[in-house]
Parts: sequence; structure tokens; C-alpha cells
Amino acid sequence: MYRVFQALDELNAMIEDARSLPMTANCVVPRHESLLLLDDIRDSFPGELDDAQDVLDQRDRVLADADAAARDTLSSADAEAERTLREAREDADAMLADAKARADRMVAEATTHADGVVADARAEASDLLERSRRDAESTTARARAEADRLTEQANIIYDRTITEARQEQQRMLSESEVVRIADEEAARVRDAAHSESDRRREECDAYIDEKMAHFEEFLSATIRTVTRGREELHGVGPGGRREASGRRLGHDEDSYSDGYRDY
Repeated sequence: MYRVFQALDELNAMIEDARSLPMTANCVVPRHESLLLLDDIRDSFPGELDDAQDVLDQRDRVLADADAAARDTLSSADAEAERTLREAREDADAMLADAKARADRMVAEATTHADGVVADARAEASDLLERSRRDAESTTARARAEADRLTEQANIIYDRTITEARQEQQRMLSESEVVRIADEEAARVRDAAHSESDRRREECDAYIDEKMAHFEEFLSATIRTVTRGREELHGVGPGGRREASGRRLGHDEDSYSDGYRDY
């Protein structure tokens, strides 16, 4: 391939250095030398280029054969698809017709059965309505008789209750002084109960305040212990850190015994 590029360079230089024809863009090139360079270029091309051209030609033939086979396959597939679709449509139409016939038969049977059920229901409803009417009349008659009896009994009870109420009123009027004394005693007991409740509430508040103060002291001591422990942890080496931990343990035990144990 090196000779090909070299011959092309020589041919290019020959054309550039050739004598130009006046008034035209043409030039005079030595024919013999030009043909020799062209023959040299043709002979210098490797044989693989010709083989590559054969491969390209073979590829075109293979692609053409594949395209033809694909078209044949596609045509066969289309025909098979149309046949399958036609058969499926025929089967679907047959199934639809059969289903419609069965549905019509079932609807007719259901309609007949429904008509019978409706007729039976109407007959039973008429019978129930008649029995209900008779029962209602009988119940109404018994209810009226019972209402009359209850009204008469209520009048008797009312009269007796009025008499007893008047007697009780007379008795209560005679006992009004006893009622007044009882009201005064109840007021005294109520006031005493309020006083006792206030006293117990104050004692409870004082007790809770005392316990919260102890708990506050315990928390303050714990916070101081934790703060001192952190300061010792950051300011002392490994040996001193263990010693600081020992001192924190002792202080925590004191704080626990002073404050938290009470809770």
C-alpha cells in the first residue's frame, strides 16, 4: 500500500507541475508516464481488496436471498393468521349463538318460575292480609276493653293517691320543724366536710412539694456528678480516668442514698 500512496503523490505532483493551456483550466500531462503510474497503482493494490469486493457481492446476494425468504415467510404467516382468525371468528360466532340460545332458554324458564312464584306470593299475601285484618280487629277490641279497665283502675288509684297525698301533706306540715333542724345539720356537716377537704388538699400539696424538692436536689447532684465525670474524663489519662470513675461511683451512691431512695 505504501507504493500506492507514493504513486498517487507522484501523479498529483505531475498534474500540479504540468503546463497549463492558455485560456482554459486544462493542462498537458505526459501520457506515458501517467499510464505507468496508474498501472503501478493498480498493481500495488493488495489482493485482499478484490476478496473484500467478492465478500461484499456475496453479502448482497445473501441479503437478497434473506429478504426474499423473509417476504415468503411473512406472506405465509399472514395467510396462516388470516386462516386462524377466520376459524376463530367462526368458532366465536358458533359459541355466541349457542350461548344466546341457552340464555334465551334460561330466561324463559326463569320467567315461568318467577310468574309462578309471584302468583304464589300474591295468594299468600292476600291470605296473610285477611288474617292480619281479623287479628287487628280482635286485638283492637281487646285493647279497647283493656284500656277501659285500666282507665277505671287509674281513676281509682288517682283518687286514693290524692287522698294519701293530702294526708301526707298534713303530716309533713306538722314535721316542718324537724325538716328545718335536719337542713341545718346537713349544712354543718357539709361545711365541715369542705374544711376537712381543704386541709387534706393543703397537706397533700405540701407533701408533693417536699418530695419534688428532694427529687430536684437529687437531679442537681446527679448533673454535677456527670459534669465533673466528663471533665475528669477529658482531662486525665487512662489511670486517672479509672480513678475518676471510682470517685463518680461513690458520689452517685451518696446521691442515691440521699435523694432517689426516697422515691
